[in-house]
Amino acid sequence: MIVQLPGIQPEIAVQAIPDDERVWVPQAPAVWFRPLLLNTVTGSWCNLLRVRKAGVLSRHIHPSWVTGYVLRGAWRYLEHDWVATEGSFVYEPPGEIHTLVVDEQVGATEMITFFNIHGAMVYVDEAGQTTGYEDVFTKIKMCCQHYEAVGLGAAYVDQFIR
Repeated sequence: MIVQLPGIQPEIAVQAIPDDERVWVPQAPAVWFRPLLLNTVTGSWCNLLRVRKAGVLSRHIHPSWVTGYVLRGAWRYLEHDWVATEGSFVYEPPGEIHTLVVDEQVGATEMITFFNIHGAMVYVDEAGQTTGYEDVFTKIKMCCQHYEAVGLGAAYVDQFIR
């Protein structure tokens, strides 16, 4: 007989692209993320990344794997010759440095991509020196601060934490 273990947290079922703009958390000028799952047990998170500008977003590396699915627009990595367009699935292997760009060259100045990130995202400069990082805990902190500032309350993020 199979029984459910005690203490299992409920599922998360939310509208991915929200009607309320306040749910989008600013990450940089014209760049936002929308949390969907912030998993403090595995150190992973799922979110939508929305970019409404052309240009370089960041040069970074992941110590673990990442997957993405493009919902709107297009983007690319400077280090590769492919373009992720609407409907594209992307797998990023651990340990690869790449520079995310949204530009007119790929025919879009806006994109929304679902990302499933395992472990941290480490920002690096051209010489490979660390300039910053994000992990599930820094994402939670960003959400708390933003949701408090826009009137949703810091606890609004709790619905995404597991």
